[in-house]
Amino acid sequence: MSKKSYQRNATVKVYHGYGHQDNLIVYGHVLAGKPPRAVVDNNLISNVIHLIKIFSVKPIAGVSVRLQWDNQYYYSKTAQDGFFKFEWKSNSKISAGWHAIFIDLVGSHDKVLTTGEGKIFVPEATQYGFISDIDDTVLVSHSAKTGKKLRVMFTKNPLSRKTFADVVKFYRLLSLAHTEPNLLNPFFYVSSSEWNLYDDLNVFFKHNQLPKGVFLLNEIKRWYQLLKTGTTKHQGKLMRVVRLFEAFPKQRFILLGDNSQKDPAIYAAIANKYPEKVVAIYIRNVSPKKEEITLSLMKSITNKKIQTCQFEHTDEAISHARDIGLIV
Repeated sequence: MSKKSYQRNATVKVYHGYGHQDNLIVYGHVLAGKPPRAVVDNNLISNVIHLIKIFSVKPIAGVSVRLQWDNQYYYSKTAQDGFFKFEWKSNSKISAGWHAIFIDLVGSHDKVLTTGEGKIFVPEATQYGFISDIDDTVLVSHSAKTGKKLRVMFTKNPLSRKTFADVVKFYRLLSLAHTEPNLLNPFFYVSSSEWNLYDDLNVFFKHNQLPKGVFLLNEIKRWYQLLKTGTTKHQGKLMRVVRLFEAFPKQRFILLGDNSQKDPAIYAAIANKYPEKVVAIYIRNVSPKKEEITLSLMKSITNKKIQTCQFEHTDEAISHARDIGLIV
């Protein structure tokens, strides 16, 4: 099928962006056809078919996309995996909150072939921001055990997947840390999971009433890479956290992750590179054999004012956050 044929039935997938007036960022993909909606029933066959479908997407490379923003227009082209990024400065003042954004797939002579709608998040000017991993930090995933991980992925859907006990309570308390209910702290969910899972994650977070935030995920994968989901590009995760630090220079951050893969090493490296930007690091101990190396990495942080907590149960993290005055 030709590129032009793909474009006629394409989808512009726009992910939640973020920023402030002088630095706005939004990402997305151009995909052939219509991506499947999240499955929310408990039918095993439906779950398996859905997972195969979301990893069978066909990205469209080298096509033109146009961002519309307050009478401003910006252009970009999709990469080999259909990915695009816009980064720009707004000519007008932007209030805090969520704002609609539109991105067109355009053909010759700027003919609009289709349009994707998303949202961009401008955080309140609160004291803290929160950067959290997803798999095995919030969502029970068994990331370090391929068999268990795939079994959960294939047999569960966004409504039947489980959070860790008390994690919703913890994150709600953090969203209110040193601020008011009408000025919630911003959350950024930075994960090695792929953009293929974006819709499913949105349904999962909304269903469990976790703080709404921006997802920053990993490169899209195809069906033949399904067995490698969530296992690559950890260096990219570090860079995404650094971009958030640079985008919000006036906020300090709390980092939340687990020790199933590389979070302790990534977070320790970030804390040593940006010692004044990190307030605390929370690591869920889901891999007991990595407990000692995690403690060693936390001790390697040179700024001893940065609080660290490795915990097995979320209530331990809640107690720690209360002890250091982060939450009440």
